[in-house]
Amino acid sequence: MMSPRPATEWLADAVLYQIYPQSFADSNGDGIGDFAGIEARLDHLAWLGVNTVWFNPCFASPFLDAGYDVSDYLTVAPRYGTNDDLARLTDAAARRGIRVLLDLVAGHTSDQHPWFTASADDPSDDRYIWADPADPAALPDGFVPSPGTRPGYYLPNFFDSQPALNFGYARMNESEPWRLPVDAEGPRANRRALREIMDHWLTLGLSGFRVDMAASLVKDDPGQAQSAAVWRELRSWLDGKHPQAALLSEWGDPATSVPAGFHADFFLQFGPKDDGLALRSLWNNFEGTVSEQWEPQAPYFDAEGKGSPRTFLADWRDATDAVGDAGFISLPTANHDFSRLACGPRTAEQLPAAFVFQLTWPTLPAIYYGDEIGMRYVPGLPGHEGSRLGPRYNRAGSRTPMQWDDSPNAGFSTAPADRLYLPVDPDPGRPTVAAQRADDGSLLHLVRRLIALRKDIRELGAAGSTEILHADYPLVYIRGGRYLVVVNPRRDAAETAAPAGGAAPLEAHGVTVTGDRIRAEGFGYGIFEL
Repeated sequence: MMSPRPATEWLADAVLYQIYPQSFADSNGDGIGDFAGIEARLDHLAWLGVNTVWFNPCFASPFLDAGYDVSDYLTVAPRYGTNDDLARLTDAAARRGIRVLLDLVAGHTSDQHPWFTASADDPSDDRYIWADPADPAALPDGFVPSPGTRPGYYLPNFFDSQPALNFGYARMNESEPWRLPVDAEGPRANRRALREIMDHWLTLGLSGFRVDMAASLVKDDPGQAQSAAVWRELRSWLDGKHPQAALLSEWGDPATSVPAGFHADFFLQFGPKDDGLALRSLWNNFEGTVSEQWEPQAPYFDAEGKGSPRTFLADWRDATDAVGDAGFISLPTANHDFSRLACGPRTAEQLPAAFVFQLTWPTLPAIYYGDEIGMRYVPGLPGHEGSRLGPRYNRAGSRTPMQWDDSPNAGFSTAPADRLYLPVDPDPGRPTVAAQRADDGSLLHLVRRLIALRKDIRELGAAGSTEILHADYPLVYIRGGRYLVVVNPRRDAAETAAPAGGAAPLEAHGVTVTGDRIRAEGFGYGIFEL
């Protein structure tokens, strides 16, 4: 069993790893990843040094949005196994020192959830947001006609198949009489349901939740103040009932979400502040997942050296000041909705510097499955389970099967290739875990060494101090007053001044510290003890 340390303690040492369960490992040959497959691969995560994993939604679902359309919160989807299989996987992970978090879709359900089908036939049910105006043309955009005997229209959160649960409106409006306050019976029932769902899974040994679209609960909510109040109420309950459990949010605004009660929030490719520019300014090279509303901007991790770390650094400082000691900020390599690090023109030789930065920065590192070997975003795939969000935004390319070895289907599944959840990367030179395990100079081994350094040297973790010496190429900073980190993401060499005194390399490639100068060759990186 895992140590019953409070979440605020164990998260400080967390190295997160996101598993898209459909694509990680298939144990029964049906072409879709499952719990037994994940369990069989836990030794890879333990060897890597990961101590916390979170799964994308694994609850029962019609999978019109890859599981983010839940039809039963208390039962796992049969394609992944059974509730007992999940419990067994959680126990096996705990024996390896790995905690398991589930993805909680809090703001909406599937339109096939019994709550919704009942509500669609019962005009007195306020679990969802319903409107029945005399003139349908007066409805705000987004409402969808009722599929049941109930007259009127419902409000979805995302796709039409994802009706929004009613947590109330922050502001009333006489012209929209369907708005209910946050303390109405429907919103109260939904808050009770969230507690029941969380209690169910935490009692079975899970360690917490990553909450999908956490800011979406209360509607017409300036600054998300009322949504924040809902989460503070839930956090108070959680601290009393399950103090060891963590709540991580998909909010994209740590300065708001952590004071709202979350233990941590992610820098994301979207969010209320500049639409997620902080994260995109690091990684996004306008290949793979591209939103039409994003203004083209070279990322800092760009071979041509046309980007800057300053956008990220400014947002990180603001968020850090707001969060203080109340929680954590997480920096992901990628996620199921965003391009991988290896995307478009970014090559394998550029990835080590990115990982050195991510695993020495004072945030919680979140590694997206396969990024540790440099799996790429696979372009040109068809949309699958709601993956396509725009003409240049197809999430399927970030969701392809894990590449374990050089056997058929890269060791992901024994199913025929045409039955796989998504095609395996067709590149004959695709990286695999097996090949990189056999090569001490591989990205996989580097990531493992960096995780070990982070664990052994607390100053490199989330709580250590950070002094930025040079915010350009190369990026140079000191952690904990003792450890110098140098990262040069561009192709050309770069130099800057060195701090006084000697510097002993702990992990370095292409970086030298001589006298009063630091020289970083193209794509060079180094961690030094001063």
